[in-house]
Amino acid sequence: MSTTEMPPFLDAALPVPVEETGWLADLRQAGLDIYKRKGLPTPKVEAWKYTNLGGLAKTEFKPAALDVTVAADKLPLSSALSLDGVALVFVNGRFAPELSDLGALPKGLRVESLSKVLQAEPALVEPLLGKLATMEDLPLAALNTGLLTDGLFVRLAKGVVLDKALHVVSVATGGDTPAAFHPRNLIVLEEGAKATIVESHVGLSDVPTFENSVTEVTLGDGAELKHYRLLNGPDNSYHVGVTLADVATKARYESFVLAIGGALIRNEVRVVLSGEGAHGSVNGSYAVHEGQHVDNTVLVDHAVPRATSNQLFKGVLDGTGKAVFQGKVLVRRDAQETDAQQLHKALLLSRGAEVDTKPELEIYADDVKCSHGATVGEMDADQLFYLMARGIDEETALALLVEAFVEDVVHEISDEIVREAFIHKVRDWQTGRDKAVWSD
Repeated sequence: MSTTEMPPFLDAALPVPVEETGWLADLRQAGLDIYKRKGLPTPKVEAWKYTNLGGLAKTEFKPAALDVTVAADKLPLSSALSLDGVALVFVNGRFAPELSDLGALPKGLRVESLSKVLQAEPALVEPLLGKLATMEDLPLAALNTGLLTDGLFVRLAKGVVLDKALHVVSVATGGDTPAAFHPRNLIVLEEGAKATIVESHVGLSDVPTFENSVTEVTLGDGAELKHYRLLNGPDNSYHVGVTLADVATKARYESFVLAIGGALIRNEVRVVLSGEGAHGSVNGSYAVHEGQHVDNTVLVDHAVPRATSNQLFKGVLDGTGKAVFQGKVLVRRDAQETDAQQLHKALLLSRGAEVDTKPELEIYADDVKCSHGATVGEMDADQLFYLMARGIDEETALALLVEAFVEDVVHEISDEIVREAFIHKVRDWQTGRDKAVWSD
């Protein structure tokens, strides 16, 4: 890249909607400087070897308008998860209180838009914003930092336990031109706090949209966060998101993602187990069809002794769908008695589907229990024949086998109500396929 060539999206810098303090202006400028230097990652970058953002770069995205509104009856709720929880709606990354239903929040829970906190109490955010996002090797997170305008701020006080999930519905919508937005989320659970946060990323646009999100999660000693996400945008949408979590002593972070909608999805999760007895569970599933591309990239960093983690991802691919799984476990020199498990399985339903998988273990301690594995294959013809021999037609038999394959990882979701909501979304994907229908 020449010194005069501007990286894509940089000319789409948004007007700053908050009265910035010095530290925020410096942080924003640092992000823009890194992105100017790095630009969009290409397959020449090892972490992006299997995901090409060429189509994204060629699209002339403009900043999403700040005044876009969506009528309540126009929200694409059929694409989102169906949950009874505290609803928080964001449109193009900006909080929409008129569409949200916060109800009576329990004492000790603070839920607000990030822009509001930056305006009213910037000192509250300063120790948190950008502390987990290492921008040098995350250029799109650097871009997010430079252009962030709003997002979700959640803080749960010591010992507070939420009895209802927070359901964040992120709606991407464009006008006459392709729209890009950069939400930033901060989630903090203090010592012993427990919460469930669910995200539904959907869209209603005839033009391409690009959501470039960053979520920073900080869990205090003994805190527990169940963090579930559905990525189900339109076929012309792009979603690139990174979630960074710091898990303290005896804290638990449970993550699950289901990616079923969008032209291109890059879901990156980085978890640092920074306290003894911490646990990180990073699981997910994907179901892609003609022309879709899904990339799940995971890093679990065992920084201290006696922490545990597991990664389980399963995917189903049809048509010319493509998927990537890059999962890494890092065990540092002093992290003795680590227990870390990793597994990825993919099921190909067509000859045109493609999967690239790269499991990694990087271990510097000697008293550990670690494993990883990856399998990619076609449907077992014997299993299909077994069901058809008992009077089940081929399409239904195929659907039953796909359901059983995917539900194995969906059942890793410990919240039963949320689990059922995700199962219904997997069935929605299968119903949309041309050659199979779900059986009730």
